[in-house]
Amino acid sequence: MTGKAILHPGQERVLQYARRFNVVACGRRWGKTTLGLMLAWTGRETALRTGFDVAWVAPSYKLMDEAWRMAKRLYRPFIVRTDANLHRMELSTGAALDFWTLEDEDAGRGRKYGLMIVDEAAMARHLEAAWNASLSPTLTDHAGGAWFFSTPKGRNYFWSLSQLAQRDPLWAYHHAPSADNPHLPAAEIERQALALPERIFAQEYLAQFLEDGGGVFRRVMAAVDTDLHADPHAARAAADGRAYVIGVDWGRHEDFTVITVIDARDRSVVAVDRFTQIDYAVQLGRLQAMHQRFPGAQIVAEGNSMGGPLVEQLRRRNLPVRAFQTTQASKAEAVESLALAFEQGAIRIPPVQWLIDELMAFDQERLPSGALRYSAPRGGHDDGVMSLAIAWHGIGRGPMASTLSAPGL
Repeated sequence: MTGKAILHPGQERVLQYARRFNVVACGRRWGKTTLGLMLAWTGRETALRTGFDVAWVAPSYKLMDEAWRMAKRLYRPFIVRTDANLHRMELSTGAALDFWTLEDEDAGRGRKYGLMIVDEAAMARHLEAAWNASLSPTLTDHAGGAWFFSTPKGRNYFWSLSQLAQRDPLWAYHHAPSADNPHLPAAEIERQALALPERIFAQEYLAQFLEDGGGVFRRVMAAVDTDLHADPHAARAAADGRAYVIGVDWGRHEDFTVITVIDARDRSVVAVDRFTQIDYAVQLGRLQAMHQRFPGAQIVAEGNSMGGPLVEQLRRRNLPVRAFQTTQASKAEAVESLALAFEQGAIRIPPVQWLIDELMAFDQERLPSGALRYSAPRGGHDDGVMSLAIAWHGIGRGPMASTLSAPGL
């Protein structure tokens, strides 16, 4: 790798003003992965070419694996050995490049790095805790540096780092909109500016931090009520005279199963349970236990795919359950109804950070047909969003709608 010859002027400008710690807020297709891998080789005197180990950190396995594959191509002339299980490549310089996912709470712990690249930092759950407790200490021995790359996603910890980088002399903040990449057709960026909602374009292409997220849900933080406690294991039971709806989004593979309970009278989330890697019999048992805490609650559960048999099992247990069939149209209807609830201040949620993160990162994409497709950002999760949307949908739908919506309940 020779480095700078392949960088565009926007990337060169970022390098020109680099410091030990760097925060780069970049638009889509700006070229952050390319620059990150170049930095791993030449970024500091403690980079790979001088024999110091480097860490690449991503929010999820999917995002990490993409960079791993790209690195194998770029560093092929220098690779001595690779370990696909550990995602570690050893180079002829004596250095190693480790790839970590922040799904591992102990990512990097015990290692010594000369440089760290954190990719899609705004999407990383618990980034603050991971940086302070696990990642930052790995740079101590070699006085190593770090780069945080990401498209903004509201005012989360990536935003906090961007603020720190503008006042601390060891840090630098770099603003990198998509248009800085001369290889992107200007006409295509203009097309996106016309096709996307203004605030989405501002975040995704202009790399601007929006006050309350840049996706589908606005005023999320205004809906957070610190008096609410949604611990699924808490002793709280249903209040007399209240009606409740339980929304269920079943987990698949690496996804989570999420159970959300909404008090239909004051429109507040009173319990949330989130878990993964548990067999279906246990999932059904946890849902039944939640229903025992809120007897009489209407259950609305995802009915697609393996959700169908699970709904049938719930019915055999004499639980009041309705299936929510997730299609592009039904998902859009449920999500848009929930988005309107946040916009109008009609819903309250507890201070559950992973749920807040999901809501603020949840995104939309306009399809060629003109329809909107809603989903978590690449590598992210939307199980909590969908469980909440299904529960909210259940308040005004089906045989209990008039009861759940009646004033005075």
